[in-house]
Amino acid sequence: MSERILVVLLLALNCLLVAKGETADEDFTTLRSLISTWKNTPPNWVVSDPCDDWEGIKCKKTRVTSITLSSFGLGGPLSGDIGSLSELEILDLSYNKDFTGPLPQSIGELRKLSTLILVGCNFNGPIPDSIGNLQELLFLSLNSNSFSGPIPPSIGSLSKLYWLDLADNQLEGSIPVSGDDIFGLDNLHHAKHFHLGKNNLSGTIPPQLFSSEMALIHLLLESNKLVGSIPSTLGLVHSLEVVRLDSNSLDGPVPPNINNLTNVRDLYLSNNKLSGPPPNLTGMDALSYLDMSNNSFKPLDFPEWFTNLKSLTTLKMERTQLQGQVPSSLFGLVNLQTVVLKDNKINGTLDVGSSYSRQLRLVDLETNSIDIFKQNEVPGVTIILKDNPICQEIDERAAYCSSYKSNFSYSTPPNNCVPDTCKSGKISSPNCICAYPYTGTLALRSPSFSNLDNNTRYLMLEESLMRYFKSHFVPVDSVSVMLSHQIMDPTQYLKLNLQAFPSGQDHFNRTGTSQIGFMLSNQTFKPPQPDFGPFYFLADKYEHFGNDEGLPESGKHSNIGIIVGAAVGGLVLLVLLLLSGLYAFRQKKRAEKAIGQSNPFRRWDTVDSKSEVPQLKEARMFSFEDLKKCTKSFSQVNDIGSGGFGKVYKATLPNGQVIAIKRAQKESMQGKLEFKAEIELLSRVHHKNLVSLLGFCFDQGEQMLVYEYLQNGSLKDALTGKSGIRLDWIRRLKIALGTARGLAYLHELVNPPIIHRDIKSNNILLDDRLNSKVSDFGLSKSMIDSEKDHVTTQVKGTLGYLDPEYYMSQQLTEKSDVYSFGVLMMELISARKPLERGKYIVKEIRNALDKTKSLYGLHEFIDPAIGLSSTTLIGFDKFVDLVLRCVEESGEERPKMSEVVREIENILKSAGTNPTEESPSISSSYEEVSRGSSSHPYNSNDTFDLSAGSPYPKVDPV
Repeated sequence: MSERILVVLLLALNCLLVAKGETADEDFTTLRSLISTWKNTPPNWVVSDPCDDWEGIKCKKTRVTSITLSSFGLGGPLSGDIGSLSELEILDLSYNKDFTGPLPQSIGELRKLSTLILVGCNFNGPIPDSIGNLQELLFLSLNSNSFSGPIPPSIGSLSKLYWLDLADNQLEGSIPVSGDDIFGLDNLHHAKHFHLGKNNLSGTIPPQLFSSEMALIHLLLESNKLVGSIPSTLGLVHSLEVVRLDSNSLDGPVPPNINNLTNVRDLYLSNNKLSGPPPNLTGMDALSYLDMSNNSFKPLDFPEWFTNLKSLTTLKMERTQLQGQVPSSLFGLVNLQTVVLKDNKINGTLDVGSSYSRQLRLVDLETNSIDIFKQNEVPGVTIILKDNPICQEIDERAAYCSSYKSNFSYSTPPNNCVPDTCKSGKISSPNCICAYPYTGTLALRSPSFSNLDNNTRYLMLEESLMRYFKSHFVPVDSVSVMLSHQIMDPTQYLKLNLQAFPSGQDHFNRTGTSQIGFMLSNQTFKPPQPDFGPFYFLADKYEHFGNDEGLPESGKHSNIGIIVGAAVGGLVLLVLLLLSGLYAFRQKKRAEKAIGQSNPFRRWDTVDSKSEVPQLKEARMFSFEDLKKCTKSFSQVNDIGSGGFGKVYKATLPNGQVIAIKRAQKESMQGKLEFKAEIELLSRVHHKNLVSLLGFCFDQGEQMLVYEYLQNGSLKDALTGKSGIRLDWIRRLKIALGTARGLAYLHELVNPPIIHRDIKSNNILLDDRLNSKVSDFGLSKSMIDSEKDHVTTQVKGTLGYLDPEYYMSQQLTEKSDVYSFGVLMMELISARKPLERGKYIVKEIRNALDKTKSLYGLHEFIDPAIGLSSTTLIGFDKFVDLVLRCVEESGEERPKMSEVVREIENILKSAGTNPTEESPSISSSYEEVSRGSSSHPYNSNDTFDLSAGSPYPKVDPV
């Protein structure tokens, strides 16, 4: 059969593949495993490809990156297999009330996850601590489930987190804050939302939870079991807009500095045991809603400062021991809508005045001591004076002597049409079309209004929803908002019933309900601000997807047709697969022959012919033309350094990735075996504190290595001032820690272990956040013989850093790197070269050391850029002790690198610094300081071997 016919058959095969053609094998297997435990999955999930056809599944190339299945009617447990979707960025399973069971620990394996939303399901059990592994997480919403146990402290390690909503669960225990070896919510400086209400949280509100560095706008802790006083540190968070501490057991006085929160619109302190005088809130000009009811405040005449709150719409002070007379000027606040002062000791005359706010609707002074009401009628305002002397003695039949009962309700009016009489459970929409709407409850957690009879407000909400749906192409014809007279629950949430009607048909498909659910669950829709405030949405179960998506009889017949068609197609596929296999085999042989002729990498002479090709995991082989093109023919413009090995160029790959290319000079090129060994070594080490090898070139007589590009250059440049980067004490500790972690990985986690053999400041590179990365593995050695603790090899290294024991014995061990690292730590302290003007830094520091003096008497050695303050150099003595252990003459007396890591972590913790927290990005330009220098951090030009002479005086072996 000719090749042309085979190509045609292969194209036909590609069109016929329906079982799994586009999704990566591992993701396809994981999805199949997940849905095997779920109920009510869509029919098309059975026979089609997830990346092409599965509703709610989105992919990039062949990897699943988004799962948004809100309101799908799914049920069952969430399998631990979810952790295998390593490229997943968004997971939203909201409003599937039949999802049950715990959240698996493997959720922490989704390292690229940025959005996790499980609102309104029925998950239970503890929130797994592994959630702290999701370092890319921006949005975490687990509210309205049945989660129990404590809030995992590991959430505090999510430095990028913007939204945290754990409300309406059964969480218990205290609010976690950072301490020894633990994280806490106080570390979430970028988070704007702490929604933790309606749980069983206990203990005090920790003072260290708040700081001036936080960006919080919503703090919701209502309806818990919190005790103790309100910490004064709350007044430091000037960004706050909504504060709800109501319905707890908080006591003591309200801190007076709470009036520093000048951006707060809604302040709820009600239903606690607060004492002392009510706080003076003068200066809180944005305050709209204030509720301090049901507390044990000290008896106080009605505060005049209430009349200074120009934005006030709602004042609630029930049972707070207020006394005296209410000034008429209070009612003149232009935005005032509601005043509730029930069960107090207010007396004298009630005078609303003639200039009262035109928005005023309710003044409730039930159970007080008012004996005179100056105006018997105030048009448009409900006045309640029941159980006051005026009603008991003068006019108990007056309207204002009755209890207040709200009878307000609202529903969207028809849009200039006559509502239809609908059948089969359908509802007439605002456009008078019968359909099955998507429904749910929109709960406003702190509305800034209390005047509920303003229809314009709800029409504005409906219009805002419709504009949003249309702009995002969601198939919604109209929306309806409804309120009944029972609109406020005990938590004082304002609950609205929301209906969204489908466009073009009488029901939604799953894609439509999922779109609506996702927009409301992930808070991308923002209601008109500031009136509506923070909200959450709980969808009702949608059961009207229709025959096209359910499994009634017609669906069953169509599925039978699919199965028969699939069986027939399977036979055709079998034949085509056999033919395509023969074709692929033939093409593979041709390709291998071509590669063997053109690629010198395949023709290297080796001792063992079976190991001709380097065993590469992630490194890419570049052609000479590839690198020539991206460096503009290795132009001088892209030359960023040179050394004994050759030159280093900055370049940009076609995909936009910036790289550094290390190009060997002809006279310095290694042998083929050595170059191959270095590439194989580098391709199997992957750690955030090691410079990544991206690829190599062995083409047209060239030897080139391609690395990730690090813009802040070498540690040597930073210490000498060439890069313009100032390294304070904490940054130096973090650089030491990152380097130690990289070495510990090479020594203890790589198999077989690797000894770097050339640790020095020029081989430690700094990224944009000043994270340190170990580079230049040209002298590295693998510990291939597992029965030996050393490698006997020719001495190579760098003057000043070389381990004397290795030099004398020619036996290289992991402790040789430890010695070099100790010298590097001395360099971090002093910014001096290890060997300078005939003086050796190790000997100099040992001779000057005096542990009876402050800073061990090493003032003259400390880099002035750090400073000499003992308060600045926290942990300096412990750091020097560790340095001296690292440079012990005997390798056995030196610590392992893993021990060094732990020691530096402890020093950072004692300095009040989180060892895992990265520094912010800085703007220093690596390119500017490196170009034209005599050496470059991607290569070493001052290494030596034994024939070059000794860096140390000759010592007779013991």
